[in-house]
Amino acid sequence: MRIVDLRSDTKTLPTPAMREAMATSLYGDDMVGEDPTVNRLETLAADMLGKEAGLLLSSGTMGNLVPILALCQRGEDIIIGDKSHIYRAEAGGASALGGVAYNPIPNQPDGTLDPAEVEANIHPADQHYSPTRLIALENTHNACNGRALTPDEIASVADVAHEHDIPLHIDGARLFNAAVALETPVEELVKDADTVTFCLSKGLGCPAGSLLVGNHETIDKARKVRKVLGGAMRQAGIIAAPGIVALESMIERLADDHANAKKLARGLSTIPGFQVDPDDVYTNLVFVTTTDELPAGIAEKLAERGVMVGDRGNNLWRLVTHNDVPSDDIDHTLDVIDTTVRESMG
Repeated sequence: MRIVDLRSDTKTLPTPAMREAMATSLYGDDMVGEDPTVNRLETLAADMLGKEAGLLLSSGTMGNLVPILALCQRGEDIIIGDKSHIYRAEAGGASALGGVAYNPIPNQPDGTLDPAEVEANIHPADQHYSPTRLIALENTHNACNGRALTPDEIASVADVAHEHDIPLHIDGARLFNAAVALETPVEELVKDADTVTFCLSKGLGCPAGSLLVGNHETIDKARKVRKVLGGAMRQAGIIAAPGIVALESMIERLADDHANAKKLARGLSTIPGFQVDPDDVYTNLVFVTTTDELPAGIAEKLAERGVMVGDRGNNLWRLVTHNDVPSDDIDHTLDVIDTTVRESMG
């Protein structure tokens, strides 16, 4: 049976070039800085993003947690969007493990934060407050239709942060999707950020891993935090090797995922039971509202026919295009969905 998995871009499998790199790269003990493949990846990532140093981490959640714990102390807070992945979907790690308070403010529909509202919510070093020590943005913004934040939108918040001597962190899980969508060099996109994390295991198609980049002082602190969290690894080059392949060869092709997402949205907009505006699809994330006319259990029926969708409940689906979903899979998916829906409606 033909399988099309649209639940997430984390479902990608390593490419043949990645498997080859994993089999042939040189490895050492990364715990003591002796894995040449890890060292090469960390340097490559830092250079690409215009930062001083990089650090390989096991996941995107760790990629956000580590800089928070490196830059904030217990009883301090981080300003973040109320729809941000850090706030909504990372298990409250900063509070649970670091005693860091979340200070959420509303995300705008385009995923940005209002700079005036950011400034109004910065807590001073006063006995009544948890002092603000970090501000975070998300790019692309998952819960805001995969919108890409522009350099100017990032700069408007960075200026506020830096006026108060507060660093800016960017959760760039899908950062390269943003760079491709905006046709902007990734270094330009993050020039005003102090720390940035990005995932290897989403649009870039690797089996695991994320990178954190920043200045030498912060990355040195982050390396210690990684150790405390049990995230330091030995021959981690087995993860780094496909990451190098991804950074060297998988970025430009993200435009195909964006085109396929638009194609998927246009097709779904013509099928009964679905509401989606193709103009609201900006990168590789397609959010679809299901209407009452759609029979119950459609997602399960689709899975039985090999098409897997992200049913998030409350009449919301998220479908994500990626390297393992070529254009003809979109055609197949739309045929299966259309047939299944019309059969179910009688």
